[in-house]
Amino acid sequence: MDANSPSKISLAARFGLAWKCFWRTLGDPEFAGRLARESAVAPAPAAPASAPVVPPERANASALLVLSLLQREGRLVDFLQEDVAAFSDAEIGAAARVVHAGCKKALAEHFTLAPVLADAEGATVTVPPGFDAHRIRLTGNLAGQPPFHGALKHHGWQATAIRLPAVSETLDPKVVAPAEVEL
Repeated sequence: MDANSPSKISLAARFGLAWKCFWRTLGDPEFAGRLARESAVAPAPAAPASAPVVPPERANASALLVLSLLQREGRLVDFLQEDVAAFSDAEIGAAARVVHAGCKKALAEHFTLAPVLADAEGATVTVPPGFDAHRIRLTGNLAGQPPFHGALKHHGWQATAIRLPAVSETLDPKVVAPAEVEL
């Protein structure tokens, strides 16, 4: 065997060769493919193209739109941001009626809502095995396995239809309500 045979290459020479192969493999896809075929290593699947980074306000534009609708129709944000401690119960009640009517109008215009469970509140209901924990929340003394029997405390709500307008790319979704200036 001569000094250049694979079994006689020094550790330093092997390290140098590995270093060159490393950089060439990273920089030359054709070389990397040949090396993978020769070493019987299957190439890793191509990485999926990374999705564009979406700012949080764009990712949550629909939620901000709903908040904007509740503000526009019922002045909900104004009501919730107000310090009501200085107002009488009668004043708060009068304001709550206006907020309630406006928000109810906005909900009815953009959503169709229905109870999760059709039974009347207070009725005895049976929760079957395999129930959906997102649709039914169990409270109280939970013991044993379903079926469970208990009193319906709240029938829950589910959206059966949604009619939201498209969120324009030209508008800033962070603006829940524009400032108003009277001239």
